[in-house]
Amino acid sequence: MPTSNKVKFGLRNVHYAPLTLGSDNTYSFGTPVPIPGAVDLSMEANGEPSVFYADCIAYYVTNNNNGYNGDLEIALIPDSFRTACLSETLDSANVLVEDSNAEPSPFALLFEFKGDQKHIRHVLYNCVASRPSVSGKTDEENKDVQTEKLSLSALPLPDGKVKAKTGDSTSSTVYDAWYTTVHVPSSSSSSSSGSGTTGG
Repeated sequence: MPTSNKVKFGLRNVHYAPLTLGSDNTYSFGTPVPIPGAVDLSMEANGEPSVFYADCIAYYVTNNNNGYNGDLEIALIPDSFRTACLSETLDSANVLVEDSNAEPSPFALLFEFKGDQKHIRHVLYNCVASRPSVSGKTDEENKDVQTEKLSLSALPLPDGKVKAKTGDSTSSTVYDAWYTTVHVPSSSSSSSSGSGTTGG
């Protein structure tokens, strides 16, 4: 019988998987790629309850789920992420170039938190990152590592899926393949593909 976690701690195993959105509301994911050097992830829920009053009471209440907004802090943004998700380009001399006309590309964000029994694995399906700031400072007596931060918006997919995470009874097949292909549950069961598709 599965043993439940009592606590969680420690962000690690951050990956991104390029997301392709079709004009007919289909979608597909590329193969997850590691983002080493994860420091902090903070995502706030976006959406508030909407209340309809009738008969002098709250007659109908609905929650608007608009995904999440927040920040991912990492040691250094990989060049692969800059080209795949921030739409920077490499010129003939392999220099990264930022173009004001380029639009960021969506991606799935995969990550896990360490638990006292089993690590909890998550995926945010439809993320977009804004351009990071440029900052730094001189060395002093002790070197102070300068991290980089990405501001993220995690939106629902066309079919409404926002995020998923593993639980106590998640099968080992799904758990072990979490960073191989993006897990998209079907409407009837937790399979490795749903209304979208996965793969490289």
